Amino acid sequence: MAEYQFDYSVARCLFPDDHSFFIQRSLSTGKIRNILNNNRELYLVLRAQDVLYSLTLISGSVLKSCTKFPEYRVVVPNDIEEFIKNGRNVFAKHVIEVDRRIRAGDEVLVVNENDKLIAIGKAKLSGEEMMEYKRGMAVHVKRGVLDE
Repeated sequence: MAEYQFDYSVARCLFPDDHSFFIQRSLSTGKIRNILNNNRELYLVLRAQDVLYSLTLISGSVLKSCTKFPEYRVVVPNDIEEFIKNGRNVFAKHVIEVDRRIRAGDEVLVVNENDKLIAIGKAKLSGEEMMEYKRGMAVHVKRGVLDE
């Protein structure tokens, strides 16, 4: 699923051969719901509605470390960084750079101008639209770094 959602090299980075992961299944359906890392921390969530992964800050930092700037990233100015870290959404007028391959609904990393991870979220617009539009929500932030 990670290869489908991201790509082969990112999937290999998220799930390296030398690491083990723990799987939590739904009690009612028996289907996989959560992937935990070696420390039993939530690493990825498998969404039931579309069977794609939702990132956590841990997996987001891994994704950031194994991709080149600006892949999977939405860049915001340093002066609004604190708002985003506290879980506020990213609006199109604040986007200063973006991976143009992002589609609406994709899991994205929100970074500041120095490429520091400040939040993870779900794109509400495509990368092209984020750069063109001056109004509206660009990223629904699920977790900022101060939320942890």
